[in-house]
Amino acid sequence: MATAIRMTETGGPDVLRAETVEERQPGSGEVWIEQEAIGVNYLDVTQRNGAVPLALPNGLGLEAAGRVAAVGHDVRNVAVGDRVAYILGPVGSYATGRLYPAERLIRVPDALTADEAAAVLFKGVTAHYLLHDTYPVVQGTVVLLYGVGGALGRIMATWAKALGATVIGVVSREASLDRARAAGCDAVLVWGTCDLPAEVARLTAGRKADVVYDGIGKLTFSASIDSVRPRGLMVSLGASSGTPDPVAVGTLNAKGSLFLTRPGLAAHATELGEYRRRAGDVFAAASDGTIRPAIWRAYPLAEAAAAHAALEGGRSAGAIVLKP
Repeated sequence: MATAIRMTETGGPDVLRAETVEERQPGSGEVWIEQEAIGVNYLDVTQRNGAVPLALPNGLGLEAAGRVAAVGHDVRNVAVGDRVAYILGPVGSYATGRLYPAERLIRVPDALTADEAAAVLFKGVTAHYLLHDTYPVVQGTVVLLYGVGGALGRIMATWAKALGATVIGVVSREASLDRARAAGCDAVLVWGTCDLPAEVARLTAGRKADVVYDGIGKLTFSASIDSVRPRGLMVSLGASSGTPDPVAVGTLNAKGSLFLTRPGLAAHATELGEYRRRAGDVFAAASDGTIRPAIWRAYPLAEAAAAHAALEGGRSAGAIVLKP
């Protein structure tokens, strides 16, 4: 028998309950994975609280790493005993073991532990498309990045620096300053303690940022869009403070012919070839030290609710993993 975290209704962390589920033999194209580490992501929180719709009852989670324990018919890319990881696909990674489509499994390099693989793949693929496709960051790009004290922000800051960018980080409290600087930020601003667009202009000698990555949403959107240079790009990638207000098309023209986008992971990591390419780049970057998983804490699977409370409450200082 296996244990899975499931929910029958949306709400606070207490809707997450551990249940015993039957282990099943994999069908065609499937494997059974004995999971060793499970990545916790903010998308999980929004699915749990109802902000992102999820059919109920259901499991939760879209990332994990472990070993292949059994394979079904027509599975040729992995074998029993292989160390593998995955993101997206069917929801339900909060489990000791599960069935999963074999074609979406990525082999874990020897240089990475299961915990590291589960902590870096989802966030790393997110960082990959944001830095390489949403806005191709290159030598000299000026990046304004929120949340650099957190797991995704630290990966993005470190990777952007490796690409040659100047990174201006934004954190929510002074306690995050050292983590942001350690991630490679050239300057770090504490939200609410300054006129952010004015500081960005000062730090860039009036140029402002080529691209702003804002995962906060409603609270920060206005300051963010005022921090973008003419013909620069405003990337709204999350809404932890609520959904930003609608923007009149004319506003983009008035502020300097700005570009505005709201990208998502699914559109950049569903097609298998693209997914495998991005995942391979992420694991290569994590293996050679270009990016770091930066695990803050590992919780037992049974304490998934506590992990969610820490993430949702802003107490985490890096990636969170669950241990079966």
